[in-house]
Amino acid sequence: MSGPAEDTALEVSTPPHRPRLTRRERRRQIVRRRFVVLALVLVVLIGAVTWYEFQANPLGGPGPAVVVTVHKGESATAAIGTLAADGVIASSFAFDLSDVIHGTPRIEPGDYLFHQNLSFSSVRAGLSAGPNVSDLEVPAGFSMAEVTRRVTDLVPTRPSGSFLHATRGGSVNSPYAMPGTSSLEGTIATGSYRVLPGESARSLLAKMEARFDHEASSLHLTQAAAALDITPAQLVVVASIVEKEGFYPKNMAKVARVIYNRLQTGTPLQMDSTVLYSKGQDGGPVTSADLALDTPYNSYLHTGLPPTAICTPSPDALRAAAHPTPGPWRYFTLVSKNGTEQFSVTYAQQLAAEALAKSRGLP
Repeated sequence: MSGPAEDTALEVSTPPHRPRLTRRERRRQIVRRRFVVLALVLVVLIGAVTWYEFQANPLGGPGPAVVVTVHKGESATAAIGTLAADGVIASSFAFDLSDVIHGTPRIEPGDYLFHQNLSFSSVRAGLSAGPNVSDLEVPAGFSMAEVTRRVTDLVPTRPSGSFLHATRGGSVNSPYAMPGTSSLEGTIATGSYRVLPGESARSLLAKMEARFDHEASSLHLTQAAAALDITPAQLVVVASIVEKEGFYPKNMAKVARVIYNRLQTGTPLQMDSTVLYSKGQDGGPVTSADLALDTPYNSYLHTGLPPTAICTPSPDALRAAAHPTPGPWRYFTLVSKNGTEQFSVTYAQQLAAEALAKSRGLP
């Protein structure tokens, strides 16, 4: 038997009735929401401004010096990126933002001395002033007088003080200089040097001399000179003559041998380059009047080596002077426009070589 049907009432929950907000309450709610949004915007803005200020005016002061090179045709964006990569500025992005207010700086190609951790204003001032680092090239074969002229003509920066006085004042010395003279001829290294703002002439000269000392040590010039029974300073003098007379590395070791052979027999070196050096002249013909000049550099009149080197020798010339090619030669002359020199044992052979050179249109 079935009982009476029981009706199950389904309870349906309904959300409580929210009282309607009054107009004043709605206004207050809108104000509160706007305040929250404004506060968030202010927090973000203050954070962004604080971040920018730390980028534009970093704490701690300037750091180590760095030289930044801006290449010809390089864009301002690329240059600013280099400054950031070298640590001069903290952020290239922040610097780009500063361009909105200050404008994109005009950047000239060249080398700039900066310090790491600089303010944007300092960097802009440095860029506006233009490059302030000079590059000095000392070629092989240059005399100290020629190097001095090149230093004097440096732009945009030249060292303070007189470079000429520094070369003669005795404040910089070399173990490879000839005794009895204050001349540093031949004892500075070839190559490139950077001249920084505020650098003194003495500092630059000392840097050149120190590089030469390192070069000479790496070539073991002291040991080579001992094996040749000469002093290291004399070897440098020989190398300077080899530089001028050999022209190309392929000739230099044989030219060195000719010099040593003549020194050994007490024969005058008869090198045009030494006579021209006494005249302050680089290359050119030697006249009969030149050959009569009464100067210790006239190797036609005097035996032995000149009192100093006559130019800055290259590593090739130093190596040739340290390790001359074995041979009996006592003469040489240029016989080809490609720089080939012919080496002779007898004077008759030398005259034949000179005739060959003349037939080929060589002086």
